[in-house]
Amino acid sequence: MTSGIASLPAAAVPARATRASRLAEFMVVGGATLVLFPLALLLRSAVGLDDAELAVGFTAFYAAYVVNDPHFTVTYLLFYKDARRRALGADVARAQRVRWIVAGVVVPIVLVAWAALALGFRSAEALGWMVQLMFLLVGWHYVKQGFGVVTVLSARRGYRVSPRERAAVLFHGYAGWAFAWANPATPAGKYEEKGVVYTALAHPRWLELTAGAVLALSTVTLAWVILARRRREGQTLPLAPLAGFLITVWSWTIFSSVDPLLRYVIPALHSIQYLYFVWLMKGAEARAEEGPPAFGRPVAVRVGLLALSALGLGVLVFHLGPTFLDTAFVPRPPRGASSFDPLGETPFFAAIFVFVNVHHYFMDNVIWRRDNPDTRWLRDPSPG
Repeated sequence: MTSGIASLPAAAVPARATRASRLAEFMVVGGATLVLFPLALLLRSAVGLDDAELAVGFTAFYAAYVVNDPHFTVTYLLFYKDARRRALGADVARAQRVRWIVAGVVVPIVLVAWAALALGFRSAEALGWMVQLMFLLVGWHYVKQGFGVVTVLSARRGYRVSPRERAAVLFHGYAGWAFAWANPATPAGKYEEKGVVYTALAHPRWLELTAGAVLALSTVTLAWVILARRRREGQTLPLAPLAGFLITVWSWTIFSSVDPLLRYVIPALHSIQYLYFVWLMKGAEARAEEGPPAFGRPVAVRVGLLALSALGLGVLVFHLGPTFLDTAFVPRPPRGASSFDPLGETPFFAAIFVFVNVHHYFMDNVIWRRDNPDTRWLRDPSPG
């Protein structure tokens, strides 16, 4: 979800926003989690865990059509726009062109070849390694997006994040990612994901303890850096962006399973956080080009078309396409016959799902870097 929105220079004019708009922004970048925890507890108390899980799981499944899926597919619309210029244009920095080619050409070729070989040889283990890569990188994706929350929103409030603060925030985010992946300590064993049964790597106890020690050190470091600047300059990281980052690291990444109901909606909360930054960037761009000299389409039309395109592409990529492929090319056992296939009955869906997740992480690491010219639109103070 790498996202990894890069650190940006502080806005020239601090954002003039109402308390209501600031509260709404805090809710969409993570604050809603604090409200959902007590609501989940009340729901479990009222109807019981089983009925509550059924209701929340059902809601989250269908909400994915309009929240989770578009958050993935809008990345393709952003990344591959003006693809030739981004890959070969002389006006684009060489490092940015190289990153674009790696994420936009090399990575998908490797992933397609990997998935094709796994499906061609009916190898659940090969596809399982792809699943494990997805699980390894998802924590990186979450915390990098949380890093973007604190740096970009601080800049939009007129607060310049210092290099020391930036390093401390990144250290804490990476440490949280490492601990989330290492915890809990588990032996190697059989696991199932999207119908694919595979053998997962062991997570030894020493790895969990080491990652926990690094996480503790990063927590102390972050607190010390924040308090040191407070004592030295009388200012510190804005509370709402910092809270959005900490919620991303601790609630969505490290302790994502602490509440049996909230775990169903964390992907949607992450997706809403991501889509908010897409709206900030593309909305600012549309407003700038709405008037002279470009006289472009109205903001509502441009942003609305982007949203509808992402929604339609999401239905195609995650539902219509995989359903067609699994129906057309996956043999079904004769009626009444019992057979177990470690690839499951929907291997194309599993392969496409993992492909899009992993590719999304790499594309985000290009889109949201500060040397991407499009991120200049994030520097404008928030409207209102």
